[in-house]
Amino acid sequence: MPTIGFVAEIRSGEKRCAVLPTNIKGYTLLGARVVVEAGIGQPLHFSDDDYVQAGAEIATSREALLQSADVVLGLHKLPVEDLAHLRPNSLLISYLDPFNEHLYIQQLVTQQISSISMEMIPRISRCQKMDALSSQASLAGYVMVLQATNTLDAVFPMMMTPAGTLKPAKVFVIGAGVAGLQAIATAKRLGASVTAFDTRAVVAEQVRSLGAKFLHIDLGQTSETSQGYAQALSPEQLQIQQREQAKCIAESDIVITTAQLFGRKPPVLIDDATIARMRPGSVIVDMAAENGGNVAGSVVGKTVEIHGVNVIGTGSWANGVAKHASQMYANNLFNLVSEFWHKDSNHFALDVADEVLSGCVISHQGQVVNKMILDFYQQHGVTIQTHVSSLSAEA
Repeated sequence: MPTIGFVAEIRSGEKRCAVLPTNIKGYTLLGARVVVEAGIGQPLHFSDDDYVQAGAEIATSREALLQSADVVLGLHKLPVEDLAHLRPNSLLISYLDPFNEHLYIQQLVTQQISSISMEMIPRISRCQKMDALSSQASLAGYVMVLQATNTLDAVFPMMMTPAGTLKPAKVFVIGAGVAGLQAIATAKRLGASVTAFDTRAVVAEQVRSLGAKFLHIDLGQTSETSQGYAQALSPEQLQIQQREQAKCIAESDIVITTAQLFGRKPPVLIDDATIARMRPGSVIVDMAAENGGNVAGSVVGKTVEIHGVNVIGTGSWANGVAKHASQMYANNLFNLVSEFWHKDSNHFALDVADEVLSGCVISHQGQVVNKMILDFYQQHGVTIQTHVSSLSAEA
């Protein structure tokens, strides 16, 4: 019987986990033995006994869990020291950040560990139920609005009172992807006046359907990737965007930036001079702060004041609603595993030719097998040494 192991998250402040007690039955019905690390659900108030009653075993030794598991699932990538305990030809599934972590990927290749990077799940209809980036980004959009609400020195909705009329807060959302659309919807539900911009004019109708205005900026030819991500703008286009949106930013009480480029550093959309034009007490939420930032002066993990404007770069947004974030991520993982689990042979069938797995499998049989990652490494002069043993060659 194959063993599926779930590790507890050890990153400071992280409350999410990769499996809830309600997911255990699904894995056992696949025919797997499920082992979870002791304390995995403690931040969400799930006891080890809750997991045992659901059908899981508890591992008090993290090392023993890693050594015994055929498939290891988590949220953040395992620390390098944990990789040494994984068996060759085992499968690791988590966020891996393969664009920026080539040394980590090299370690996986060297130890012949197969890996799936959850942020690389293709954005196609078949994968919607597995798309962890979208599930977590949707919650991030919600949390960013709540953080802005708690920081702003004014109310969101218009209020007509005997003491006078209070105008609704003005919210400007830059980027109308999954996070941006959720931020728009949340701000509208709270009663704000919302305007949004995206380099992809095709999303204008989605913005309007949520009751927000769409800011039109003529950038010339723009496009999106096959998976729906915005293509990077040219320096000239970026200058036009910054100039044209500056007036809307200056008039806004809250600005939320969600512009991130897959595998690349995000663009700086709001410079210091634009921040200086905003009303003191206004708020900017920089979703991309952890990856380089959309806002000049934003600080990872902190809220800072710049020209009297509160710039929030706390990051780990979905962790702010950890229970539902864990529920969604755990379901994403189960949907992925169950999609490729062969009940007849009772194992995860890792077919790198499959349209889904070809996009998200990073390492397999002692080499990097993901074309997008291989092309990226080649463009940036990164060399990964393959490690093919007789065992993996036969497989």
